[in-house]
Amino acid sequence: MKRLTFAALAGLAAVIAASAPAPLRAEDGGALVADLNSVFGAHHVRAVHAYGIVTEGSFTPSAEAGRLSSAAIFAGPKVPLVARFSNFAPVEGVPDTDPSASPRGLALRLSPAEGATVDLVTHSYNGFPVKTADDFGALFRAIAASGPGAAKPTPLDAFLKDHPKAALFLTGQAGPPESYGTLAYFGVNAEALVAADGTRTIFRTRIVPAAGVRFLDAAALAKTAPVYLRAELADRFAKGPVSFDWMAEIAQAGDPTDDPSSPWPEGRKLVRLGTFELLRIAPDEASLDHDLMFQPGALPPGLEPVDPMLTVRDEAYAVSASDRQ
Repeated sequence: MKRLTFAALAGLAAVIAASAPAPLRAEDGGALVADLNSVFGAHHVRAVHAYGIVTEGSFTPSAEAGRLSSAAIFAGPKVPLVARFSNFAPVEGVPDTDPSASPRGLALRLSPAEGATVDLVTHSYNGFPVKTADDFGALFRAIAASGPGAAKPTPLDAFLKDHPKAALFLTGQAGPPESYGTLAYFGVNAEALVAADGTRTIFRTRIVPAAGVRFLDAAALAKTAPVYLRAELADRFAKGPVSFDWMAEIAQAGDPTDDPSSPWPEGRKLVRLGTFELLRIAPDEASLDHDLMFQPGALPPGLEPVDPMLTVRDEAYAVSASDRQ
């Protein structure tokens, strides 16, 4: 069996709690950050995805996007953007080849000349370990209570027995990618495109690399330095843009819209909303990386949140941003 990603991460923690804290409110983003910190320690960086690379470029919408949504990002020819690639680990300095670096993240902020910004937060796994924010906090409390010396079966063993999708998430991560630019990224929370006439189209985001999805095989991995993704991305930019298509995976009747742990069946209609073209690592990367706070649930007219987890994610990101000031 592959190593549990979260179990590997737990070994990075400065402190492992001796027992799980009392249950916390699902809607409280601060509680969720506290649950994360109970495992990994409070490092005054992002609670997860601590290490990242901030890039800049533009988004060009498709004609179909403008028909499905009245959002300003779909009205113009190009929209400036910043994008942050990241490793999952909650501390900086974790090797790119370490299991705790997966899933990788891609967060984007699209800033039209007129109208509100739009944030996308995605990762390189089609799904989420649990259905609700409450269960997500419970997962981390179970990890915190399952440190060295915990009696078997541990709280984590019991949690994974009752939550098989979480076990699959922990054991099913792919190995190191060839590049941040050769991964597909998934927005696991359902949203709605809202047309000018009020028509709503429920979708999930899928971001598809123009270069194709490629991972390092065993031979390539053996020759790769533990930290390689930043240099690889810089080399890739030197040769040209790094491009992705923003695809909307369209829900059908009966597809769960409030359960990010349940991917929709393959074969759902995919509509291209446009193309992200990343051009360079941002020259003011350090300050941007410190200040960026993504809010994927704060959507402008033409887009609407559907999955209630988006509200809790926004709260948690705000608390995490405050913690790193």
